[in-house]
Amino acid sequence: MLRKTVLEINLKALEYNFNQINSKTRPSTKLMAVVKANAYGSDIIRVSKKLESLNVDYFAVAYAPEGVMLREAGIKTPILVLIPQVNSFSQIVDNNLEPSLYSFFFLNNFISFLKEKNIKKYPCHFKINSGLNRVGFKKEEIGKAIDLVKKCELIHIVSVYSHLAASEDISENKFTVKQIKTFTDLASKVSSQVSSRPMLHMSNTSGILNYPECEFDMVRCGIGLYGYSNFLDKSLVPVHRLRTVISQIIKVKKGETIGYNRSFKSIKPSVVGIIPLGHADGISRSFSKGGFVIINNFKAKIIGNICMDVFMVDLNGIPAKEGDEVIIFNQTHTAEDFAKEVGTISYEILTNLSPRISRKIID
Repeated sequence: MLRKTVLEINLKALEYNFNQINSKTRPSTKLMAVVKANAYGSDIIRVSKKLESLNVDYFAVAYAPEGVMLREAGIKTPILVLIPQVNSFSQIVDNNLEPSLYSFFFLNNFISFLKEKNIKKYPCHFKINSGLNRVGFKKEEIGKAIDLVKKCELIHIVSVYSHLAASEDISENKFTVKQIKTFTDLASKVSSQVSSRPMLHMSNTSGILNYPECEFDMVRCGIGLYGYSNFLDKSLVPVHRLRTVISQIIKVKKGETIGYNRSFKSIKPSVVGIIPLGHADGISRSFSKGGFVIINNFKAKIIGNICMDVFMVDLNGIPAKEGDEVIIFNQTHTAEDFAKEVGTISYEILTNLSPRISRKIID
């Protein structure tokens, strides 16, 4: 019997998704697994070790400390740091991490560091801003950036890459096609100016599923590995299952209020369940309006404001007792379903999950 809150991470589902994604690309195409943000709220070490056992080609993390964690855990696979910071040069080099070159501020400072340490031909990835307008060199900056790389002779460009802005939105097809064309043209110019041919990669999960012409040499998969693809593909299986229990059941009278700020007023005598999760665990206060969980196959509506450590649900008409299991999300009522009720996305739900929630690996 379940006695506490637990986030189950199903590595069998992860392997299934890995194989599904691979089946949609050419045998020669490499796969980069995105494991930033604790592998999307799960367990970066266990997930990465599983993927390495499946012969994944690359890992991607957001920041250098995430890559350091992987190296300290024994991960040998190449690791791209997507948004490296200038205070992390030593961490990057000492742990054989491969930084993204995305701005003149980072590039100039990294060149200075390499000169100081007398390091040559360090592996880096060149980021092109093709329309997302987040990070990366714009078209008019690329020539100057590549000149700096060539002149210093300290950097080896392993790959040239960009990021799709709206690959999951079919209504943005025209923009996406234009973005792919922009990247193709600019990446070709970069490749022609460096000594060895770099890999090209642009596709995220939705790009893999919707734009095969964007496959290039490698694809990057994040949310797809964990079972989500913005409802564009039903072949993936959610890796996460978040379960807890009813801590207490209370009865309130007609007219009594529930929770902070008296935000919910009972219009009749009611039965209320206390659930031991709150905004400190990643359950946003936005779920106070429209969220629900599953108890004994019934939808139990969240009522009152989400507290730091608990939230309350309406148990009227639901057969339940203290200690009964509460499903926040699983493979049927998914994190995407949970998120949709309050206008957010599975990414936010998964990556907000607090470290104080116990993780259980299923393999």
